[in-house]
Amino acid sequence: MSYDEHKQAAQNTPVRVGVITVSDTRTEATDTSGRYIVETLAEAGIEIIEACIVPDDPKRIEWALNELVARCEVIVTTGGTGISRRDTTIEVATRKFERTLPGFGEIFRMLSYEEIGSGAMLSRAAAGMWSNTLVFSLPGSVHAVRLAIEQLILPEIHHLVWEMIRQ
Repeated sequence: MSYDEHKQAAQNTPVRVGVITVSDTRTEATDTSGRYIVETLAEAGIEIIEACIVPDDPKRIEWALNELVARCEVIVTTGGTGISRRDTTIEVATRKFERTLPGFGEIFRMLSYEEIGSGAMLSRAAAGMWSNTLVFSLPGSVHAVRLAIEQLILPEIHHLVWEMIRQ
């Protein structure tokens, strides 16, 4: 099958998503990035299993990932992907990856570079597979989240899940 045939075959694949916002300062009222992910995916007909906010703490991030992995085909995290000492989302998530999707981070940074220039290199956005769940770790900026969701994740989410579970 060609790429287009695969993508077409995958369009009815059910997808359940969990969203984790990693932040020491965001609340439900101020979590614009997490809210954007939930609203945009739900509008596209994707089931949102849970959305939560956890502090920039490796144990809390890991706990949230562990809570969602058995219930979701996709987990999207936002926040904690930069280079400060408190940014540990990538370390926690990538330790769990059984397979990586290096193209996601590469393309995300390329698209980000086209919009913001050299500051794109500060993002360590990443994606991988763990226990039949795709994990996307995005920056905390709503602009970065919008770019990742609209240009990368949403156009391929059904196809990615279909490829992950079909064999």
